[in-house]
Amino acid sequence: MKNGSPDLTRPDGSPLRVLVVDDEENIAELLRMALRYEGWDVEVALTGSRAVAAAKRFRPDSVVLDMMLPDFDGMEVLRRMRTDAADVPVLFLTARDSVEDRVAGLTAGGDDYVTKPFSLEEVVARLRALMRRAGAQQARSDSTLTVGDLSLDEDSHEVSRGGTEISLTATEFELLRFLMRNPRRVLSKAQILDRVWNYDFGGQANVVELYISYLRKKIDAGRAPMIHTMRGAGYVLKPVEAAAADAG
Repeated sequence: MKNGSPDLTRPDGSPLRVLVVDDEENIAELLRMALRYEGWDVEVALTGSRAVAAAKRFRPDSVVLDMMLPDFDGMEVLRRMRTDAADVPVLFLTARDSVEDRVAGLTAGGDDYVTKPFSLEEVVARLRALMRRAGAQQARSDSTLTVGDLSLDEDSHEVSRGGTEISLTATEFELLRFLMRNPRRVLSKAQILDRVWNYDFGGQANVVELYISYLRKKIDAGRAPMIHTMRGAGYVLKPVEAAAADAG
């Protein structure tokens, strides 16, 4: 397993494969890093011709495909890919936001569409949704997340701290799961909104504050706190010993 805690895999249990196609190297590298953090195998192609060749060799489970490439456009890349991989989900990237471009991309066989500039969390969320719909297997090798004395079972949805069971709503569970998948990492309100409430929630950051307070009442009540606010940055979940060391 890589830095993330992926809950989607190939049928044989190996990491999902994502092909990133974008002629802007800085964007391609940012996407590579974000997707590898999810625990996925990632390959990058900077031109249409290389993308088609990579798709044949790499056999991706999903493709992030820029519309504008130096040799031929994303729709032509998609057409050529479809001859070998008819069902691979494709997320188009484009700097243009016209209805005509969106319709053209989806009509050509794309499955979803993101306009530049985009949030990395948005791209990840959409890819996860696409690959779930495409039938990626839910990982079952280790469904339990553990941070300090806090434990969360992703299969049974059971949560406990110090051996005491904690009852959470569905949204509280998703929020805690995201925090526990990223222990000691400061997560911004925007990142939490993207992952827990999906990219189209509308940017109501106050809902994050509200649900963090709900979680604290259940997770931290009467105990040393694990959920911490980093002013101006976001929230972080730390095991008690780590939090004590940081404070010291």
